[in-house]
Amino acid sequence: EAAAEAAGTLDEETTAGRVSAESQHAEERDEECDENDEDDDIILPGIRHDPLRWVAETAGYGDSERWWEHLVEQRQDSNELFQAIQELMSALRAEADAQSPSNELEQQREAAMRSQLRAACKEGYERIAVICGAWHVPALAKLPPAREDTARLKGLPKRKLAATWVPWTYGRLTYASGYGAGIEAPGFYQHLWESAGEPAIRWLARVAQLLREHDLPASTASVIEAARLADTLAALRNRPRPAQEELNEAILAVLCHGDATPLRLIEDQLLIGERLGDVPESTPMLPLQQDLQRQQKRLRLPPEASQRVLELDLRKPNDLERSQLLHRLNLLNISWGRIEQASGKGTFKENWRLQWQPELAVAVIEANLWGSTIPAAAAARARDRARNSEQLSQLTALVEQTLLAELPEAIGEVMERLQNAAALTSDIPHLMDSLPPLARILRYGNVRQTDAGLVGHVVDGLITRIAIGLPAACHSLDDEAAEAMFAKVRTMQNAISVLQDPEQIETWQGALAKLVDQTGLHGLLAGHACRLLFEQSILPPPETARRMGLALSLAGEPAHAAAWLEGFLHGSGQLLLHHEALWEILDHWVSGLSGDAFTPLLPLLRRTFAHFPAPERRQIGARVKQGGATRMPATTEADVDATRADRVLPILAKVLGLAEGALDVYTSTHPDGEIGGQLGLKDA
Repeated sequence: EAAAEAAGTLDEETTAGRVSAESQHAEERDEECDENDEDDDIILPGIRHDPLRWVAETAGYGDSERWWEHLVEQRQDSNELFQAIQELMSALRAEADAQSPSNELEQQREAAMRSQLRAACKEGYERIAVICGAWHVPALAKLPPAREDTARLKGLPKRKLAATWVPWTYGRLTYASGYGAGIEAPGFYQHLWESAGEPAIRWLARVAQLLREHDLPASTASVIEAARLADTLAALRNRPRPAQEELNEAILAVLCHGDATPLRLIEDQLLIGERLGDVPESTPMLPLQQDLQRQQKRLRLPPEASQRVLELDLRKPNDLERSQLLHRLNLLNISWGRIEQASGKGTFKENWRLQWQPELAVAVIEANLWGSTIPAAAAARARDRARNSEQLSQLTALVEQTLLAELPEAIGEVMERLQNAAALTSDIPHLMDSLPPLARILRYGNVRQTDAGLVGHVVDGLITRIAIGLPAACHSLDDEAAEAMFAKVRTMQNAISVLQDPEQIETWQGALAKLVDQTGLHGLLAGHACRLLFEQSILPPPETARRMGLALSLAGEPAHAAAWLEGFLHGSGQLLLHHEALWEILDHWVSGLSGDAFTPLLPLLRRTFAHFPAPERRQIGARVKQGGATRMPATTEADVDATRADRVLPILAKVLGLAEGALDVYTSTHPDGEIGGQLGLKDA
């Protein structure tokens, strides 16, 4: 009667059927029991771990959700339903007690429930609605003497707690972990409750409407055919009406034409649904909500539905605390603000794009599980993420978030987890991904008044290990892997530039020097390493020109040369405009390519030059239009071997038709003339 009264007092937004559906899952679950549902020789879990799955498997169903749908949700007459569930749970508990006795915690919880029931009875209530997990119904149907429960609860520590109602969503009803309900299709169950007459045809009509809203074909004739197919499938399976399984098969065959992609849309928006509950305004707020409102008021940061940009000056205490609050909320997945790139080169500015959305109220409620204040909850969440993060890049990003959020109570554990992960990681790309966040912390930590020294020795170790392992990590890479490593090398260079530490810069330059001399290196990486060393004055211009000439030699592979050029010129073409020798080498290489070799390389060359700014491309184009001829430096007198030249003069005089000895006279009177003058070409 208590459960029936609970169903009668529920709002329409919930439904009596789904109250029972939520109670189908016992609070204590064994996650290992969810595997191998389809095996014929499946080993049933213990009854206490998942009682309804035990019943469903015994009855021949693949899972408890299908069993519950057929016997409960689609039931036409629900008058005896709650009594039947009570009898079922009584039988299951008796069987479970025969397998193993209940644990002390479960008995204490049920004793506390009975104490609350006795208190309600003493207040004079005659009709009392009890909403609880179905597993506990037999323990609450009859109240034993109060002294037994009092003795069981004696000695337990007491704590002051605050209780309130929270709005929930259908999407969160699908969560099965922890204390979740684990309902697969709450939206479909609501439809069954509201469409007692013809739920199948009405459901198909809703599906067709959804498909049309997304510009997918769904005619009325197709809806009728899908309904007929669902009815036929139900008849073949000896079921009184189509269930979710038959409807999905009919939708897939008729409305989706065998394409399973639209089914995901139907699952998200109809089977599960996007419904959000609400609570009265008089409902007490959760502690975390109260703390958030206090901080919003203190920092003069009211939540607004409209989107706005907030510029913070981190040198001001109030703006610094605002930044810390927003970072803490992001740690808790309360995405009130999104950080953006600040204008200017200063490190004390921070831009946030703020917009408060209704869904964030639910996120605040969920975050209340981590603590009753924003700092405590964010610290607990950071520690939990650190314990469950395996990738080094995730941990370094978490360290950055934790420091920016100013959570000293969490940073110790997070840093310890980072150090352990860094020591065990031998993957050079992962180490390279982890460096940029730590570099930003070291560079800008003093602006935020954070203890950046915590990560200094970690950064030193990472750079050393990366420098040692980089040549091996770059060896024998294909085009795709080289592109990925190319991006990581650029990111590393930016991080090293941010740090501005001479020893770290020298270590990184040593690694690049090994790359440019490494055989078997992809041209993209070799060219970019050469460019970085040239920009940092490690390679002088003549040496750079020599290496470029070797890379662009016509005797080499054209594809390798094009990749080398792309890596060398990435980001800027000013090198070509200001270094004559590099321009001549490139011009000679392009001019010497055959048509068969040039055509496949053209897209790569176009991509290389497309990255240049428009003014640079115009300057390069103007330079090309001037022609390939370049002014050669004048040959000095020391470059001419006079003895060998004298041997040529008599023969040259005959060729030009000059008198014998004429050239000897001219060269003696014009010792400083140009080569053409030395040869007598002016007089001729």
